[in-house]
Amino acid sequence: MTEQPGKWPTPQKILVILAHPDDPEFFCGATLARWAREGHEIHYCLLTCGDKGGNLDLTPDQLCHNRRGEQRRAADVIGVGSIRFLELEDGYLVPSLELRQEIVRIIRQEKPDILVACDPTNLYPFSGYGLNHPDHRAAGQIVLDAVFPAAGNPHYFPELLKGENLEPHTPKEVWVSLAANPTVVFDVTDTWEIKLSALLEHRSQIGDPARFEERMRSRRTEDSSDAAPRYEEKFRQIKFR
Repeated sequence: MTEQPGKWPTPQKILVILAHPDDPEFFCGATLARWAREGHEIHYCLLTCGDKGGNLDLTPDQLCHNRRGEQRRAADVIGVGSIRFLELEDGYLVPSLELRQEIVRIIRQEKPDILVACDPTNLYPFSGYGLNHPDHRAAGQIVLDAVFPAAGNPHYFPELLKGENLEPHTPKEVWVSLAANPTVVFDVTDTWEIKLSALLEHRSQIGDPARFEERMRSRRTEDSSDAAPRYEEKFRQIKFR
């Protein structure tokens, strides 16, 4: 029998690597909630702590502190285990070799079965509304370049193997969220309210909660109605083994 996308016969270790607190919930929170409830082990690695987003009357250190707490509470709603913050400066991510090596290190340490990233090519992810944050695009580039060809090849960053005993590891699959050209579309209606509850924990980012809830509930599919809404999350699935 052919395995359905996102349906695995045994529990998987899923590592989500994105740029900011709230990115996992915004990009794919309903899917992550579904996977958590199906018994998969989910962990986050966030490259920044979001020290430039929210109440700009606060210092970057205060913003960082607040957003770390918001992310932990949101992750608890989703059902996530650990969260790792790399504490890089918000807004200044670049796909450097140094950062690629750090992500290779994390992939080899964590050895995920499934890796969730975002699309580095998607400049216009929201129809008629704004631009994709440069950190999102940089994070996607960094993670995908780390996965292939580096993470599974002992000749890339050999000091990780020789000095840290980190064996090469390639995830079985990469799921690219916020994809410009998705290959998998999930109906996530049954976990949309969980996603919304998690997003509401990011209080510094959402503005008026009532208006935010209204906006999120309006993101139903065109073939559904207010009375019977249906919601989707889309990905590009990349298989390595």
